[in-house]
Amino acid sequence: MADIVNEARFAGLAPMVGNTPLLKIAFEFRGRQRSLYAKSEQLSLTGSIKDRMALHILREAYRNGRIHPGDTIAEATSGNTGISFAAIGRALGHPVRIFMPDWMSSERQGLIRSYGAEIVLVSAEQGGFLGSIRLSEEFAASRTDVFLPCQFSNAANAEAHETTTGPEIWAQLESAGIFPDAFVAGVGTGGTVMGVGRCLRAHNPAIRIHPVEPAESPTISTGHKVGKHRIQGISDEFIPAILDLSLVDPVIAVSDGDSILMAQKLASSLGLAVGISSGCNFLAALQVQEQLGLDAVVVTVFADDNKKYLSTDLMHVEPVRSDYLAPEITLTGMSALPRVCQFCEDAAKQPREIL
Repeated sequence: MADIVNEARFAGLAPMVGNTPLLKIAFEFRGRQRSLYAKSEQLSLTGSIKDRMALHILREAYRNGRIHPGDTIAEATSGNTGISFAAIGRALGHPVRIFMPDWMSSERQGLIRSYGAEIVLVSAEQGGFLGSIRLSEEFAASRTDVFLPCQFSNAANAEAHETTTGPEIWAQLESAGIFPDAFVAGVGTGGTVMGVGRCLRAHNPAIRIHPVEPAESPTISTGHKVGKHRIQGISDEFIPAILDLSLVDPVIAVSDGDSILMAQKLASSLGLAVGISSGCNFLAALQVQEQLGLDAVVVTVFADDNKKYLSTDLMHVEPVRSDYLAPEITLTGMSALPRVCQFCEDAAKQPREIL
């Protein structure tokens, strides 16, 4: 009976996660008309791409017997993943405890609590993000009824994007008679860039796959925590286990101030209420298009909405630097490639190739 109930709950949640529009963003840059593509992930259940990962990890955990009804879900997160596990975990009937650095936005904390989850805030003195991971592991070790999703090392994270996000991008572009030359995405766990990359390169091994990080904190490029930045959700103090740098193209760096300006412009010019990392991803996609040529089809993701950043610098006037790209961009319009139905399940059955 429990299996039947759980399957029904997963079936009820699935239509609210993923299958988002692919936006074609038209703009002018340095006197030339251009376009880039972005998955509109802010339209998912809790307003972020992390819903895909949370739903898939929990479904796989049930299938593998790693989680049982009534178990507590405990996870270390910088915000969006915690929100997703709080919402989906509670919808499945689980207590949820989230460990997160205490400097994450008040909106993120409030949203997690609104879903009925418990938050354990971790100070910099307690270890910040790495301390959050340690405390979640200690909590799980102290009991027998705790499930740790382990988003930074769980292969199901990348698999979620290999079997949904990637196939959606390919099918949506193919429906318009075009094909991707490159995919870029900011790295929090690495699941998006690795999973989408595997899918797209199974179709065409020549497609460029670029991780993105803040210029102010080049953790991936240096191999260790460097500096501070304002793009919440990416560059969390260490290189995640999921990210294999030998299988991707060079890392793209984007300034957090430029990212804020771009996210503000996407909202004020096109009505796209997206977060700071979405502005970052757009500018990274532009950099890659500059390398490949003006007609290159470069795809990224708008990872979340701006509602989680109302108390941050996203809502303030951002000083402009001479090296910023966002002030040179004039957004001229957008159109949405239609959602595609019934292909993700078919794509998931196809043999998987290594990125």
